[in-house]
Amino acid sequence: MSVRLNPQRTIAELKELRKLTADENGAQRVAFTPNWVVTRAWLRQKLAALPVESHVDEAGNLWTTLRGSSAQALLIGGHMDSVPNGGWLDGCLNVLAGVEILRRLNTQYQGRPPVTVRLVDWADEEGARFGKSLFGSSACSGSLNLEEARGLRDRDGVTLPDALKNVGIDFTRVKESGKELKDAAAYIELHIEQGPVLLDMNLPLGAVLGTFGVERHAITFHGQAAHSGSTPMNRRRDAFLAAARMSPEIYRIAERHGGVCTIGSCTTKPGIVTSVVEECRITLDQRHLDAAALGRMLQEAREASERYARGGNVRVTWERLWQIDPRPFNPELITMCDDAIKETCGTSHRLPSGPLHDAAEVSGARVPTVMMFVQSLHGISHNKIEDTKEEHLEQCVVAFDKLADKAIRWMEMAAKAERSPASPA
Repeated sequence: MSVRLNPQRTIAELKELRKLTADENGAQRVAFTPNWVVTRAWLRQKLAALPVESHVDEAGNLWTTLRGSSAQALLIGGHMDSVPNGGWLDGCLNVLAGVEILRRLNTQYQGRPPVTVRLVDWADEEGARFGKSLFGSSACSGSLNLEEARGLRDRDGVTLPDALKNVGIDFTRVKESGKELKDAAAYIELHIEQGPVLLDMNLPLGAVLGTFGVERHAITFHGQAAHSGSTPMNRRRDAFLAAARMSPEIYRIAERHGGVCTIGSCTTKPGIVTSVVEECRITLDQRHLDAAALGRMLQEAREASERYARGGNVRVTWERLWQIDPRPFNPELITMCDDAIKETCGTSHRLPSGPLHDAAEVSGARVPTVMMFVQSLHGISHNKIEDTKEEHLEQCVVAFDKLADKAIRWMEMAAKAERSPASPA
């Protein structure tokens, strides 16, 4: 099996993609932009030599199918979009490792593997432009809130439906993509860790237990604009001051509950040096593996915002941007992932995922799911310095291929058990 696999080719293609779609500041493949369209065309070129069928579904996800003897499908997922100034591996490693697995399966089984294998490039995993992560996979899983998504705008005021229309996607039909999961029996995803756990343990690979739940909101403090020279400090209704006073409490909340909280952006109006701030909008991202703890973190953040608004004689409003429950992965697939890693590099480690991934949406659609992590140098991602040792990249492609084989055998055994008559009592 491994003789037919060429992980060095995956690394070469990652470098080719970097040269095509990155600049001196990092990767520039934001979803639904011209560079993303170029990326998709490049990927389809790579797949053209295989006897596969490719199409884009109603939500903009690109599906590539290698038909097998059984309609039951193993899904291999990833995403080609990036954040602005992103790293060279985030998302695209998953997809290009999947391309290499399709090549190996095609060679080994002369174009007809025992089960159908489908590679999916999910649309807009990052949510960098509209603040809505996992767009394509949440549409496919059915969890996408259409009313919330309809009102999302980018910094230039372009709505999400209009951005989709520009790349040939009808927003009103995106949930029709759910039919793609009809025969899905397992889903596997490879990703750089994006954090320092494996790095600190000096381990190349890890099996992922599940993804954190997320609460993501915009919090706006509303005060009163006034001249910065003539308004005494004790008479000000400063929206920024209320937000700033609340911010340390947000991080204390994370510490108390063992989760993570991030205030990722701050926008003020009128935004001039000679005026007291009338409106201050911050974005808050809260994450935890335990749903009850996540709920307590959110409630305490709301209470803190009200408390500091009253203290500053301003008012506060909340707008939910996105939410997802914690998603534990399939125990049997976790064990298979662990075994594939041990067979490849001797030692494995099981860890949760703090970052969001499309695997969370697929798992939420009740498809058995697991992820594999590969070590990130510096523990850094969403940054041009994002990197992974080439030897670890080779190991992750090999281990991910082993996981695919194990999942295929698992699916075959399950199908065989279903066909066998029940044993007499």
